[in-house]
Amino acid sequence: MSDKTTTPWGARAATGIGSMPGGDAREAAKTVTGSLERLPYLPELPARGPGADMIGRTAGLLVEVYAHVEPSGWRISDRPGRDTRRARSWLGEDLDALEEFTQGYEGALKVSAVGPWTLAAALELRNGEAALSDPGACRDLAASLAEGVRAHLADVRRRVPGARIVLQLDEPSLTSVLRGSVKTASGYRTHRAVDRAVVEGALRDIVDAADGAQEDGTPVIVHSCAPDVPFALLRRAGAAGIACDFSLLTERDDEAIGEAVEGGTTLFAGVVPGLDGPLSDPAGSVMGVRTLWRRLGLNPGTLSESVVVTPACGLAGASPEYARKVLAHCVRAAGSLADNPE
Repeated sequence: MSDKTTTPWGARAATGIGSMPGGDAREAAKTVTGSLERLPYLPELPARGPGADMIGRTAGLLVEVYAHVEPSGWRISDRPGRDTRRARSWLGEDLDALEEFTQGYEGALKVSAVGPWTLAAALELRNGEAALSDPGACRDLAASLAEGVRAHLADVRRRVPGARIVLQLDEPSLTSVLRGSVKTASGYRTHRAVDRAVVEGALRDIVDAADGAQEDGTPVIVHSCAPDVPFALLRRAGAAGIACDFSLLTERDDEAIGEAVEGGTTLFAGVVPGLDGPLSDPAGSVMGVRTLWRRLGLNPGTLSESVVVTPACGLAGASPEYARKVLAHCVRAAGSLADNPE
């Protein structure tokens, strides 16, 4: 990651993970930009169908690699077809809505793409097996994604010229890729674990591609809602922030989290449930973060600068009303970290 890259969201920041309920791009953009002052983001609306989901959206970003929908999922194609065109159309609609509600905006703005390893685990080759089964296919996907991400960031920057773009890479399958627990097409076997150095290298290539898309650098956040997030590997790959479901962390993660935070990595703590239900008071939502800080012996005065408050994962399964409440709740919880650090 370039030395130019800083964390533009600042203290007291809150954000969402990506998905929102419903299919109205303007309403989603209005909600996100109206709720999140320091780190709004480009929403995903998977309820619209194939191409609006996170795999389909990212497949539409790829350069000279195409995909179409099969009953088993997304499969690599020889040429762009209806599904590729639909994915790009949905993204264009989302960007139009975001541009409308960010006129004159200056500050951090987050966009998302699926990371190279979750993409390799999800996209099928022509024989029906995951691209993960073929090291050459993995390399081609990562290179295509790097080019696509660079072009996407440049497009967003043109649309919202006052923004400092932040890239989130969604890697929910990363732990499974490292463990060798991604199942084959038959379901009876698993794909071999990918060497950690290879995983790290591909992620670093995406980070470097994103960094070069803006003169002042592009901070990259890696998000995983799975247990056992590889904090040290992600830091070495250049991640400026690591986002996780806070409820899945255990004391086994303490040392890696402590080293990450002390090294300047921002913890995007998913502390608010993503599905409809009662919400605690904002200070209560971040009580676990305060407990972690005390356990690690970290300065409580750094909480509001080192932690960004988020929902536990995306909000696609929530009601629109609850999604609005969650984003507002995250903002208040982030404020409580600054107002009451002890």
